[in-house]
Amino acid sequence: MTNDAKPDQQSIDQSIGNFGASRWIASDYADPPQLPPITAADVAPILPGIDLWDCWPLAHEDGRSVVHHGRMLWFFLGAPALPDPADRHVIARIRLLSHGTDGWRDHGHALPDGLNPGTREWAGSAVLGDDGVTVTLFYTVAGRRDGPSSVEQRLYAVDGRLDEEGIGHWQTPREIIVADGVRYLLDRQEVSNPAPGTIKAFRDPAWFRDPATGKAHVLFCASAAWSDDPHNGLIGIATREGDAWVPGNPLIEAIGVNNELERPCPIHRDGRYYVFWSTQRHTFGPHAVAGPNGLYGAVADRIEGPWRMINGNGLVAANPLDEPTQSYSWWVTGEGEVWSFVDYWGMAGRALADHPELLRSRFGGTPAPVFRLRFDGDRVAIA
Repeated sequence: MTNDAKPDQQSIDQSIGNFGASRWIASDYADPPQLPPITAADVAPILPGIDLWDCWPLAHEDGRSVVHHGRMLWFFLGAPALPDPADRHVIARIRLLSHGTDGWRDHGHALPDGLNPGTREWAGSAVLGDDGVTVTLFYTVAGRRDGPSSVEQRLYAVDGRLDEEGIGHWQTPREIIVADGVRYLLDRQEVSNPAPGTIKAFRDPAWFRDPATGKAHVLFCASAAWSDDPHNGLIGIATREGDAWVPGNPLIEAIGVNNELERPCPIHRDGRYYVFWSTQRHTFGPHAVAGPNGLYGAVADRIEGPWRMINGNGLVAANPLDEPTQSYSWWVTGEGEVWSFVDYWGMAGRALADHPELLRSRFGGTPAPVFRLRFDGDRVAIA
């Protein structure tokens, strides 16, 4: 069902100026928890000639990763390897792969050609219903089919089926959440080549079933509609009510701090709610304490919050200080494993602006080494 009705602005509670969202205040990032350096042995392409980046598994409604005939099913963003890997975003498709004891198998594009109502398929999440058959893929539709070039983002879901052959039988994608222009910025963004880190967000839908209430939610990356600060990142939430997804007040805001709280990933563990996100140094505001490219997060006692920054400052895991761009787009599974992709690795202090020949040779475009997290209440560490 398309939930495209703009809510009555009078019905949206703004008793607190930021709609009650918990604030991320960037603070001291001295001595960050660093990941090991990525080496040449870690950069093994799964599909030669195809770049793979943002990934997420098919998960059960309670967050556990699905194992189907001994294999985990993974969705990646993929594109043919281009001379400048940054160009991959304008042709991105979601690709389905599976992983078992014999390694990776490629199952091609997850969605049939022509099904997507946009021009690109960007990141999301996927859940297997408790019936063991129905698969719902939540994803970001970028641009509009036959429309002008843009980085407009819309949140969609599409249902399929899991059977002996894998995932298929996809239905018509449906728009599930529309930015209201009050809490969540509504912006067509008809720009073909925006500067990195400046894109306004309405993307990355992540499924979550609250074990306390049984309610289904989707968390997403957004931008604050009530602020004109260029660094106005949010994590938003919507709740399924009947057949509709109803946007709620944002959970976390970073106005003046950061423009992109990308790929929010909610999990429930030991009676607490955790949400993790990825961000990069260049998306921090000029007056904020800029953290490293890394995995950040917050913890709460209920999904609505209030949210407390994990480890005090939110930082959970960072790229090495001398290899700040080696990996990105971390996803935390229900089992506490963290997946990401190899970005620009082995730079050894060199800048791409000064060494354009490294654009292709030092871009990984393949899964990065997986690591685990150790949870201890409000503290989370690399295991």
